[in-house]
Amino acid sequence: MSLNFALALALFNMSSMRAGRVLLVLYALNLGAAPATVGLLAATFSAFPALLSWHAGKLADRFGSRWLLVIGALGGGLGILIPYFYPGITSIFIAAAANGISLSIYNVSLQNVVGLLSTPQNRTQSFSNYSLTNSVGSLAGPLIAGFSIEHLDYNASCLPLALLALVPLGMLAIWGASLPRGTGRTKDAGGGIREMLAAKGVSRTLATSSLLQTGQDLFQFYLPVYAHGVGLSASAIGVVLAMNSAAAFVVRLVLVRLIARYKEDRVLAWAFFVGAVSFAVLPMFSGATALAIVAFAFGLGMGCGQPIVTMQMFSNSVAGRSGEALGLRMAVNHLTRVVGPVIFGFVGSAFGLPAVFWVNGLMLGTGGALSRTYETSGTNLPK
Repeated sequence: MSLNFALALALFNMSSMRAGRVLLVLYALNLGAAPATVGLLAATFSAFPALLSWHAGKLADRFGSRWLLVIGALGGGLGILIPYFYPGITSIFIAAAANGISLSIYNVSLQNVVGLLSTPQNRTQSFSNYSLTNSVGSLAGPLIAGFSIEHLDYNASCLPLALLALVPLGMLAIWGASLPRGTGRTKDAGGGIREMLAAKGVSRTLATSSLLQTGQDLFQFYLPVYAHGVGLSASAIGVVLAMNSAAAFVVRLVLVRLIARYKEDRVLAWAFFVGAVSFAVLPMFSGATALAIVAFAFGLGMGCGQPIVTMQMFSNSVAGRSGEALGLRMAVNHLTRVVGPVIFGFVGSAFGLPAVFWVNGLMLGTGGALSRTYETSGTNLPK
């Protein structure tokens, strides 16, 4: 019951989060935001989580996840209502901050729950199921946002998205007691971040995770900008983004078998390479069908990456500090999310959107080369 419950919570959270981000980005564009402003908006989603995720993980270790999940759901739902009552760019930025904070609290808590409910023997399957659930949510979210905007408008769409984000509150009130409890410890069981980074494989998992997340986020933010610029409708953009999530779902169905046959680092390397090629060729197309195919290919690559690095981070964490390790990973991811969109926003303004995609392709290609180096040198992480 507990694992299925955690997966249900993940489904509603990911759906509402993805829908909220698409809505806020397109809302900002509709208000005349420039690419640099969109880059700052993307950074806003991650500024506070970069500071808070590690602490959220520590709280999850100590107190358990139930009340953190309540805070995350409440913050996400109320945040998306701000632009409804106070339309404007400032409100969109405030909503983006609330969205990012809620996501970090929610994700750290749920990832830790999945790890605690699994064993070394079934951990790959458990994290794969968690990733599959997130893929469904990522598929549903852009579709919900796109068609809401099309049939309502940008402002009115805030209401159904807020209700979607608040659904987990009722679920947690009824079944939340089934989630694992915290350790109740009053201070760190070790030497803080320094000891965490000294654990085998943690530092390089943080590096590969941040590269993957930066690529995925920039794709999610700049594909709508590009598609909007070539004249696609909001619903068409939602469908294109949904194809990215559909591909992630497809590849995660076979992820356990891929890892069993090729090992983690080889699969991770090819995930980087597929993502790099997708970024490089994207500016060559402008039709909805062609962009959907590129988004699907990108999703096949990136869909492999995050489940692997999440599992690696949990498996290599210091005993009793798994939530803290996952929170540290998310904090590093969000730090790169703050810096990356700002840099690439100005790259887009100065050199055009194709330059953003090409530089990101180079970045992911570098990540693939590094992962391939680890794989050929026999440095796969232990299960």
